[in-house]
Amino acid sequence: MNSDAAVSEKTVKTINSFIKGGGYFTFATARSIYSAVPKTAEMDIRVPCILMNGVSIYDIKNEQYVKNEFIDPAASAGVLRAFEKHGVHCFMYRIDKGILTCYYSELTTNVMRSFAEVRKYEYKKPFVQCRLADHADEKAVYFTTTGEYEKLLPVKQEIEHIAGVDIAFYLDVYNGAWYLEIFSHKASKANGIRFIREHYGFSKVVAFGDNLNDLPMFEQADVKVAVGNARDEVKDAADYVIGTNDNDGVAEWLTTNNSNCG
Repeated sequence: MNSDAAVSEKTVKTINSFIKGGGYFTFATARSIYSAVPKTAEMDIRVPCILMNGVSIYDIKNEQYVKNEFIDPAASAGVLRAFEKHGVHCFMYRIDKGILTCYYSELTTNVMRSFAEVRKYEYKKPFVQCRLADHADEKAVYFTTTGEYEKLLPVKQEIEHIAGVDIAFYLDVYNGAWYLEIFSHKASKANGIRFIREHYGFSKVVAFGDNLNDLPMFEQADVKVAVGNARDEVKDAADYVIGTNDNDGVAEWLTTNNSNCG
Protein backbone atom coordinates (compact mmCIF):
# COMPACT_ATOMS: atom_id res chain seq x y z
CA MET A 1 0.00 0.00 0.00
CA ASN A 2 1.06 3.60 -0.57
CA SER A 3 1.06 6.42 1.99
CA ASP A 4 -2.69 6.79 1.52
CA ALA A 5 -3.10 3.17 2.67
CA ALA A 6 -4.32 2.20 -0.78
CA VAL A 7 -3.04 -0.12 -3.51
CA SER A 8 -2.26 1.89 -6.64
CA GLU A 9 -3.77 1.06 -10.02
CA LYS A 10 -0.31 0.23 -11.34
CA THR A 11 0.36 -2.24 -8.53
CA VAL A 12 -3.05 -3.88 -8.99
CA LYS A 13 -2.47 -4.33 -12.72
CA THR A 14 1.06 -5.66 -12.20
CA ILE A 15 0.06 -8.20 -9.56
CA ASN A 16 -2.93 -9.39 -11.59
CA SER A 17 -0.69 -9.78 -14.63
CA PHE A 18 1.79 -11.75 -12.51
CA ILE A 19 -1.01 -14.05 -11.31
CA LYS A 20 -2.47 -14.46 -14.80
CA GLY A 21 0.99 -15.45 -15.99
CA GLY A 22 1.10 -18.34 -13.52
CA GLY A 23 2.50 -16.67 -10.41
CA TYR A 24 1.04 -17.01 -6.93
CA PHE A 25 0.56 -13.92 -4.79
CA THR A 26 -0.94 -13.29 -1.37
CA PHE A 27 -0.34 -11.01 1.60
CA ALA A 28 0.44 -11.14 5.31
CA THR A 29 -0.82 -8.27 7.46
CA ALA A 30 -1.68 -7.12 10.96
CA ARG A 31 -5.06 -6.10 9.59
CA SER A 32 -8.22 -8.13 10.03
CA ILE A 33 -10.57 -9.45 7.39
CA TYR A 34 -12.68 -6.28 7.52
CA SER A 35 -10.02 -3.90 6.25
CA ALA A 36 -7.59 -6.24 4.47
CA VAL A 37 -10.06 -7.84 2.08
CA PRO A 38 -11.65 -4.59 0.78
CA LYS A 39 -8.23 -3.00 0.24
CA THR A 40 -7.13 -5.92 -1.94
CA ALA A 41 -10.49 -6.52 -3.65
CA GLU A 42 -9.26 -5.53 -7.12
CA MET A 43 -6.48 -8.13 -7.04
CA ASP A 44 -7.20 -11.69 -8.17
CA ILE A 45 -5.70 -13.30 -5.07
CA ARG A 46 -6.29 -17.05 -5.02
CA VAL A 47 -3.89 -18.13 -2.27
CA PRO A 48 -5.17 -17.82 1.33
CA CYS A 49 -3.85 -14.73 3.09
CA ILE A 50 -2.36 -14.28 6.56
CA LEU A 51 -4.32 -11.94 8.84
CA MET A 52 -3.66 -10.32 12.22
CA ASN A 53 0.06 -11.16 12.19
CA GLY A 54 -0.62 -14.88 11.66
CA VAL A 55 -3.65 -15.39 13.88
CA SER A 56 -5.78 -16.40 10.90
CA ILE A 57 -5.32 -17.98 7.50
CA TYR A 58 -8.21 -16.78 5.36
CA ASP A 59 -9.42 -17.98 1.94
CA ILE A 60 -10.68 -14.86 0.15
CA LYS A 61 -12.12 -16.72 -2.83
CA ASN A 62 -14.24 -19.04 -0.70
CA GLU A 63 -14.85 -16.46 2.04
CA GLN A 64 -13.87 -18.70 4.92
CA TYR A 65 -11.23 -19.11 7.60
CA VAL A 66 -8.85 -21.97 6.93
CA LYS A 67 -7.09 -21.86 10.29
CA ASN A 68 -7.22 -19.78 13.51
CA GLU A 69 -4.93 -19.68 16.54
CA PHE A 70 -6.92 -19.10 19.73
CA ILE A 71 -5.52 -17.81 23.03
CA ASP A 72 -5.83 -19.90 26.19
CA PRO A 73 -8.39 -18.24 28.51
CA ALA A 74 -5.89 -18.13 31.40
CA ALA A 75 -3.46 -16.20 29.21
CA SER A 76 -6.23 -13.83 28.10
CA ALA A 77 -7.06 -13.13 31.74
CA GLY A 78 -3.41 -12.28 32.40
CA VAL A 79 -3.29 -9.95 29.40
CA LEU A 80 -6.36 -8.07 30.62
CA ARG A 81 -4.89 -7.75 34.12
CA ALA A 82 -1.73 -6.21 32.64
CA PHE A 83 -3.72 -3.63 30.70
CA GLU A 84 -5.84 -2.81 33.76
CA LYS A 85 -2.79 -2.50 36.03
CA HIS A 86 -1.26 0.18 33.81
CA GLY A 87 -4.50 2.00 33.06
CA VAL A 88 -4.48 1.21 29.34
CA HIS A 89 -7.60 0.15 27.46
CA CYS A 90 -7.55 -2.29 24.56
CA PHE A 91 -9.62 -4.01 21.93
CA MET A 92 -10.20 -7.75 22.14
CA TYR A 93 -11.09 -9.90 19.11
CA ARG A 94 -13.03 -13.16 19.13
CA ILE A 95 -13.85 -15.53 16.30
CA ASP A 96 -17.06 -17.43 16.87
CA LYS A 97 -18.77 -19.49 14.12
CA GLY A 98 -16.55 -17.90 11.51
CA ILE A 99 -17.37 -14.31 12.50
CA LEU A 100 -14.73 -11.92 13.86
CA THR A 101 -16.05 -9.44 16.45
CA CYS A 102 -14.20 -6.67 18.29
CA TYR A 103 -14.94 -6.01 21.96
CA TYR A 104 -13.97 -2.97 24.06
CA SER A 105 -14.77 -1.51 27.47
CA GLU A 106 -14.05 2.19 26.85
CA LEU A 107 -12.65 4.40 24.10
CA THR A 108 -10.43 6.57 26.26
CA THR A 109 -8.28 8.40 23.69
CA ASN A 110 -8.80 10.16 20.38
CA VAL A 111 -6.56 7.55 18.74
CA MET A 112 -8.74 4.69 20.01
CA ARG A 113 -11.92 6.50 18.95
CA SER A 114 -10.52 7.11 15.48
CA PHE A 115 -9.37 3.47 15.26
CA ALA A 116 -12.86 2.24 16.12
CA GLU A 117 -14.78 4.73 13.97
CA VAL A 118 -12.84 3.96 10.79
CA ARG A 119 -13.23 0.22 11.23
CA LYS A 120 -16.86 0.38 12.35
CA TYR A 121 -18.20 2.74 9.70
CA GLU A 122 -15.79 2.34 6.78
CA TYR A 123 -15.09 -1.39 7.07
CA LYS A 124 -18.32 -2.48 8.82
CA LYS A 125 -16.44 -4.33 11.56
CA PRO A 126 -18.80 -5.36 14.40
CA PHE A 127 -17.96 -3.73 17.75
CA VAL A 128 -19.40 -4.66 21.14
CA GLN A 129 -18.96 -2.58 24.29
CA CYS A 130 -18.76 -4.78 27.37
CA ARG A 131 -16.67 -5.90 30.31
CA LEU A 132 -13.86 -7.66 28.47
CA ALA A 133 -13.22 -10.26 31.16
CA ASP A 134 -16.76 -11.58 30.61
CA HIS A 135 -15.91 -12.54 27.02
CA ALA A 136 -12.25 -13.59 27.27
CA ASP A 137 -12.98 -17.25 26.61
CA GLU A 138 -11.59 -19.94 24.30
CA LYS A 139 -12.75 -17.93 21.25
CA ALA A 140 -10.42 -14.97 21.91
CA VAL A 141 -7.68 -14.56 19.32
CA TYR A 142 -6.20 -11.07 19.58
CA PHE A 143 -5.70 -8.00 21.73
CA THR A 144 -4.61 -4.66 20.34
CA THR A 145 -4.28 -1.04 21.30
CA THR A 146 -2.59 2.03 19.93
CA GLY A 147 -1.06 5.03 21.65
CA GLU A 148 2.13 6.61 22.94
CA TYR A 149 5.28 4.51 23.27
CA GLU A 150 5.86 5.46 26.92
CA LYS A 151 2.37 4.37 27.97
CA LEU A 152 2.37 1.09 26.08
CA LEU A 153 5.89 -0.06 26.94
CA PRO A 154 5.13 -1.07 30.59
CA VAL A 155 2.14 -3.12 29.41
CA LYS A 156 4.28 -4.83 26.78
CA GLN A 157 7.01 -5.62 29.32
CA GLU A 158 4.51 -7.22 31.72
CA ILE A 159 2.73 -9.28 29.06
CA GLU A 160 6.08 -10.65 27.88
CA HIS A 161 6.08 -12.83 31.01
CA ILE A 162 2.69 -14.44 30.26
CA ALA A 163 3.00 -17.97 28.89
CA GLY A 164 1.14 -18.81 25.72
CA VAL A 165 1.18 -15.40 24.02
CA ASP A 166 3.48 -13.43 21.76
CA ILE A 167 3.66 -9.70 21.11
CA ALA A 168 4.12 -7.30 18.22
CA PHE A 169 5.09 -3.77 19.32
CA TYR A 170 5.88 -1.36 16.53
CA LEU A 171 5.52 2.12 15.05
CA ASP A 172 3.13 2.13 12.11
CA VAL A 173 4.83 3.54 9.01
CA TYR A 174 1.51 4.86 7.69
CA ASN A 175 0.07 6.86 10.58
CA GLY A 176 2.96 7.34 13.04
CA ALA A 177 1.17 5.60 15.95
CA TRP A 178 2.56 2.86 18.15
CA TYR A 179 0.69 -0.45 18.14
CA LEU A 180 0.76 -3.18 20.78
CA GLU A 181 -0.69 -6.49 19.60
CA ILE A 182 -1.00 -9.74 21.56
CA PHE A 183 -1.83 -13.15 20.09
CA SER A 184 -1.23 -16.86 20.61
CA HIS A 185 2.40 -17.97 20.70
CA LYS A 186 1.44 -20.29 17.85
CA ALA A 187 0.46 -17.35 15.66
CA SER A 188 3.03 -15.51 13.56
CA LYS A 189 3.61 -14.50 9.98
CA ALA A 190 6.39 -17.10 9.98
CA ASN A 191 4.02 -19.91 10.99
CA GLY A 192 1.47 -18.60 8.52
CA ILE A 193 3.95 -18.87 5.66
CA ARG A 194 5.05 -22.30 6.85
CA PHE A 195 1.41 -23.48 6.86
CA ILE A 196 0.70 -22.10 3.37
CA ARG A 197 3.93 -23.53 1.97
CA GLU A 198 3.21 -27.01 3.36
CA HIS A 199 -0.52 -27.18 2.65
CA TYR A 200 -0.50 -25.69 -0.83
CA GLY A 201 2.76 -27.14 -2.11
CA PHE A 202 4.90 -24.07 -2.68
CA SER A 203 8.63 -24.73 -2.89
CA LYS A 204 9.80 -21.11 -2.88
CA VAL A 205 8.58 -17.99 -1.05
CA VAL A 206 9.50 -14.39 -1.85
CA ALA A 207 8.47 -12.01 0.96
CA PHE A 208 8.16 -8.23 0.86
CA GLY A 209 8.27 -6.30 4.14
CA ASP A 210 8.45 -2.85 5.66
CA ASN A 211 8.00 -3.10 9.42
CA LEU A 212 9.27 -5.03 12.45
CA ASN A 213 6.30 -7.41 12.42
CA ASP A 214 7.57 -8.61 9.03
CA LEU A 215 10.84 -9.95 10.41
CA PRO A 216 9.31 -13.31 11.45
CA MET A 217 7.99 -13.64 7.89
CA PHE A 218 11.50 -13.11 6.55
CA GLU A 219 12.66 -16.07 8.62
CA GLN A 220 10.55 -18.42 6.48
CA ALA A 221 11.17 -16.75 3.12
CA ASP A 222 13.68 -17.90 0.52
CA VAL A 223 14.02 -14.38 -0.85
CA LYS A 224 13.61 -11.37 1.45
CA VAL A 225 12.75 -7.99 -0.08
CA ALA A 226 12.45 -4.69 1.84
CA VAL A 227 10.70 -1.71 0.31
CA GLY A 228 12.58 1.58 0.34
CA ASN A 229 10.44 3.05 3.15
CA ALA A 230 11.03 0.03 5.43
CA ARG A 231 12.50 0.21 8.91
CA ASP A 232 16.29 -0.08 8.99
CA GLU A 233 16.05 -3.43 10.80
CA VAL A 234 13.99 -4.83 7.92
CA LYS A 235 16.41 -3.50 5.32
CA ASP A 236 19.31 -5.07 7.20
CA ALA A 237 17.58 -8.47 7.11
CA ALA A 238 16.68 -8.24 3.40
CA ASP A 239 18.36 -9.72 0.33
CA TYR A 240 17.11 -6.77 -1.73
CA VAL A 241 16.04 -3.21 -0.96
CA ILE A 242 13.71 -1.89 -3.64
CA GLY A 243 11.63 1.23 -4.40
CA THR A 244 9.27 2.74 -1.87
CA ASN A 245 5.58 2.02 -1.44
CA ASP A 246 4.74 5.37 -3.06
CA ASN A 247 6.78 4.42 -6.13
CA ASP A 248 5.17 0.99 -6.62
CA GLY A 249 8.32 -0.74 -5.41
CA VAL A 250 6.78 -4.22 -5.22
CA ALA A 251 5.22 -3.93 -8.66
CA GLU A 252 8.46 -2.71 -10.19
CA TRP A 253 10.40 -5.58 -8.61
CA LEU A 254 7.88 -8.16 -9.83
CA THR A 255 8.11 -6.75 -13.34
CA THR A 256 11.89 -7.07 -13.53
CA ASN A 257 12.52 -10.07 -11.30
CA ASN A 258 10.04 -12.76 -12.32
CA SER A 259 12.90 -15.26 -12.42
CA ASN A 260 13.42 -14.80 -8.67
CA CYS A 261 9.81 -15.84 -8.08
CA GLY A 262 9.97 -19.06 -10.10
